Amino acid sequence: MSRMYGAQRQQMPQAPSNPLAIKTKKYGLEKNKYIALCMRQLFANQWMWLFVPVALIAINLTLNLTGTYKNWWIYIFTVIGAIGYVLFWLVQFTGITQLAQYKQLFDKYRYEIDSRQILMKLSDKEGGIMKWDMIGKAYKEKNAYVFEMAKYQFIYLPFSVFNNENDKKLMDKILRDKGYIQS
Repeated sequence: MSRMYGAQRQQMPQAPSNPLAIKTKKYGLEKNKYIALCMRQLFANQWMWLFVPVALIAINLTLNLTGTYKNWWIYIFTVIGAIGYVLFWLVQFTGITQLAQYKQLFDKYRYEIDSRQILMKLSDKEGGIMKWDMIGKAYKEKNAYVFEMAKYQFIYLPFSVFNNENDKKLMDKILRDKGYIQS
């Protein structure tokens, strides 16, 4: 069986759905949105490394102004190193979108969300179940919900996949009850 991120793909029996579950329209994460989410998570987790090039430039600036050691190359290498680091990660995340084993990140799923679990359905017979304890962090953006499962693994649900405003309110309530967002 093929691996799903966070859950196992399986044949689902024709069990009745939870009538209180939030049912979404089919949605697949866009590759550019995935790259943007990964870069945001990278900067959120590694922002403190920004001080290394800033400190190198500050030390070199001090040495240049005092006349102790005149070196202009450190500015160029520091900027090139910082840009190279960001480009390295950008290439890594772009590469993930091209690999066959990560194709499932971008498949179109219909979600059924309730307080017990998140059902990810490819079709009425095929999908997976994800328990809420597999979600590490969840937050609400200006126009979407984002569930982070692990490093660089997300469920991104724009508000447009919800059928009505009550579904969004229920989603807010579930996330508040689970402790992911504050009131």
